[in-house]
Amino acid sequence: MTNPQLEGMEIADSVLDLIGNTPLVRMKRISEVEGITCVLALKAETTNPGGSSKDRPALEMILAAEASGELKPGGTIVEPTSGNTGVGLAIVAAQRGYKCVFVMTDKVGKEKVDLLKAYGADVVVCPVAVEPDDPQSYYSVAARLTKELDAYRPNQYDNPNNPVAHEKTTGPELWRQTAGRITHFIAGAGTCGSITGTARYLKEMNPDIKIIAADPEASVFSGGSGRPYLVEGVGEDFFPAAWEPDLLDDIIPISDEESFLTARYVSETEGILIGGSGGLAAAAAIKVAKEADDDAVVVVFNPDSGRGYLSTVFNESWMTNFGFLKECDQCVGAVLDTRNASIENLLYVNPHQTVAEAVELMRANGVSQLPVCKNTPPFANAEVSGAVDELELMEVIHRDPSVMSTAVEKVMSSKLPTIGVGQKVEMAVEMLETAPALLVLSGGRPLSVLTRTDVLSYFTAIAEDAAARG
Repeated sequence: MTNPQLEGMEIADSVLDLIGNTPLVRMKRISEVEGITCVLALKAETTNPGGSSKDRPALEMILAAEASGELKPGGTIVEPTSGNTGVGLAIVAAQRGYKCVFVMTDKVGKEKVDLLKAYGADVVVCPVAVEPDDPQSYYSVAARLTKELDAYRPNQYDNPNNPVAHEKTTGPELWRQTAGRITHFIAGAGTCGSITGTARYLKEMNPDIKIIAADPEASVFSGGSGRPYLVEGVGEDFFPAAWEPDLLDDIIPISDEESFLTARYVSETEGILIGGSGGLAAAAAIKVAKEADDDAVVVVFNPDSGRGYLSTVFNESWMTNFGFLKECDQCVGAVLDTRNASIENLLYVNPHQTVAEAVELMRANGVSQLPVCKNTPPFANAEVSGAVDELELMEVIHRDPSVMSTAVEKVMSSKLPTIGVGQKVEMAVEMLETAPALLVLSGGRPLSVLTRTDVLSYFTAIAEDAAARG
């Protein structure tokens, strides 16, 4: 409804009127560097008032809940979120007089937690390394709080108004902005609201438009188990209601490493600060654009800003600790390179294997520590849940010999401290003063266990080489 007081003036009646109509910008510098000859453009959802694409479904879901009577005046909204949906809901709630409680996993950056609190919301943080039906999972906690607070839960994963928001707005905007010439649309898939809703509209306008999902390598959409991966806000460990694979022409798996490095690359090259999920979509879009015809119009959907990832993707220490960046030439990776090649890069034991099997694996390979991992093989998709140490096993077996037939998960200790493959050896030496071994990460994934013996052998080899050269 138009406010007569504002007639003739360019003043929005409320912040909600600023949602949508986000710009489309050509990725000119990336195209030049990568040799891309078609039009590669980015849909900049950061200009929404909450800084992300999630403002669109947040508004649509709340309006629908009001219309249906599910959300009463002065009520409470509860939602599990990786951050952006929460911000969108908090903005709508502020304008329409609701309270908000958001449930997040401990994978989400601190900035996102603080941001939601800045909007006046309560935030509950839950562990990410649990199954969806675990009482501690953020899905289960959100369900419990919804009941306890007699609240309304938009449930973006099942709410049909999530994709409807994009079918009503994002799709038509792209069709108009490209003059109907769009040939490819690439977006990450999480709740699947953005890609499904946009695809519905675009496919209706032109069935030949290619809809491509960019997906974390371990996500179920590209055939994984659903974890582990570090990129936030995309990928899933289950199939949400808006998952409509018939609308997709392709799914491109992208690693954490490629997602984060592409986010930094786009930010530095184009001057457009994008986050990890934007980097994931951009990485897939660059691949598509390189293979596309000159007359193609390839659009990549950037869901949010890199400002929410300053402590992770754009933090040198964080990136190096996870093995995405390299600090120096004489790094932890150099130590691993000098190790006995007959030993596998990584030995591990599954949680359900017995203590006897763990002991035999240690004995056969001459190692003293083993990480305990799920989702193997391959180890690239493993999730580290703990570790076993020969000294600790010796003590428990001495107290109770029958423990040899017990599952490792019953006696394992906490995870080994981690160090990036590109971090300095000096850091490894310092950490090994208090830890028996370290878990080396490369590209965000476990690579190997590093021991004091490994580092000692490395320094000895350097000393012997120096002596031999005089």
